[in-house]
Amino acid sequence: MDHSRAPVLEALADFRRRGDIVYGPPGHKQGRGVDPRVLEILGPGVFESDVLLLNGLDDRRESGGILQQAQELMADAVGAEQAFFSTCGSSLSVKTAMLAVAGPGEKLLISRNAHKSVISAVIVNGTMPVWVHPQFDERLHLAHPPQPQDVEEQLRANPDAKGMLLITPTDWGTCADVRAVAEVCHRYDVPLIVDEAWGAHLPFHDRLPAWGMHADADLVVTSVHKMGAAVEQSSVFHLQYDRIDPTVLKQREDLLGTTSASSLVYASLDGWRRQMSEHGPELMARALTRAGRIRGRVAELDGLGLMGREVLGPSGAFDLDPLAITVEVRELGITGMQAAEWLREHHRVDVGSADVCRFNARITHADDDDTEARLMDALGRLIADAPQMPGAPTVRLPRPGALELETAMLPRDAFFAAAETVPADKGAGRVSAELVTPYPPGVPVLCPGEVITDEVVDYLRSSVAAGTLIPDAADATLETLRVVAR
Repeated sequence: MDHSRAPVLEALADFRRRGDIVYGPPGHKQGRGVDPRVLEILGPGVFESDVLLLNGLDDRRESGGILQQAQELMADAVGAEQAFFSTCGSSLSVKTAMLAVAGPGEKLLISRNAHKSVISAVIVNGTMPVWVHPQFDERLHLAHPPQPQDVEEQLRANPDAKGMLLITPTDWGTCADVRAVAEVCHRYDVPLIVDEAWGAHLPFHDRLPAWGMHADADLVVTSVHKMGAAVEQSSVFHLQYDRIDPTVLKQREDLLGTTSASSLVYASLDGWRRQMSEHGPELMARALTRAGRIRGRVAELDGLGLMGREVLGPSGAFDLDPLAITVEVRELGITGMQAAEWLREHHRVDVGSADVCRFNARITHADDDDTEARLMDALGRLIADAPQMPGAPTVRLPRPGALELETAMLPRDAFFAAAETVPADKGAGRVSAELVTPYPPGVPVLCPGEVITDEVVDYLRSSVAAGTLIPDAADATLETLRVVAR
């Protein structure tokens, strides 16, 4: 296929060249009606490129096949049989993927270290989750993806399960053995969905962890805005084999997705695919060299710990994305949240995920000598200033296994059940009616339907006192909890 083509971008350029006047959405009419103060910040090009696909970039019959061409090029670029663009982010794409495999009341194996969007999908879809618990690293206090034998154990115990959802890479960069998990799933004749939101770059260099399509997954969802060069909410479904019907997937996406898809998202996905098809290995090689240099420099800094390949092994992760720089700060006597806030306030360096123990910085093909220097300078100053920061509040980290809670009700049933609010210290033994999610990274500690324990309450409340954000709980202070009424 001709990867120098970018059908959406070409159609957009043609639209702008023609100078069409649109008498339908969007109402700003390619920027004519936008407040100049908005244009000053966003620029006129954003609005000039904000065009409906139908009766804009293409006619209402889609006779030009513009989107179809762009999706076929994407599939070819990453080794998938089919690809579908989504403009609602992978938070919606993963809901669609799950619904394409398991409908209301049907079982789906799900890695319990899933993002809140996955748990939300369980609630919205009415799926019966079979949790596959991740490998818990007691030393680092974080979860690595589950092992193939964990998946097989649950498939053997649940022969009526419709498939498996695996999350890899994690927010911290550790990766699952996708090929071995796929082999297990296919031996039981069920599809493997991979939530590879952090893995859009993986197809483009052989020194990166295995890409889901190359490792025999049936359906892979990626967030191209995370590690690629598309705008926010850019997501792609990648499909192969015949265990998931593409017509069913498309209809489920149509059920949940928007009817006002963003041309900005489509165009940036199209352009990113072209860029990576033409220059991906070179760009990724450069990013890997830069990340390797940064990792080496961080490893030499006193007081900081760098998560590296020592986490790999039979009871740990299968692989590690070297572009994910996960930095431990406990030796400095501060939390990852404190470090993240300090870096932003004092050096305008914004890191990604941060928790009690660490923070994470992602290196992409967009980094250059300036961004590398800014990060390293800020880390050096963080070490120097840490003794003057307030001491890290005590967070009562749970022991291994304490987060593997009993599921007493279907998440959907608990979420929609009659609920009451109780003091948090009276919550033990009650069934949660809400998601309680430290954010970022956004993995729920409590899901609707799970039985609350004192240890989990203690962990969550001490985390809030240390600066953890809990945006989805009814009471973000966690003085109270929302539970299923008796």
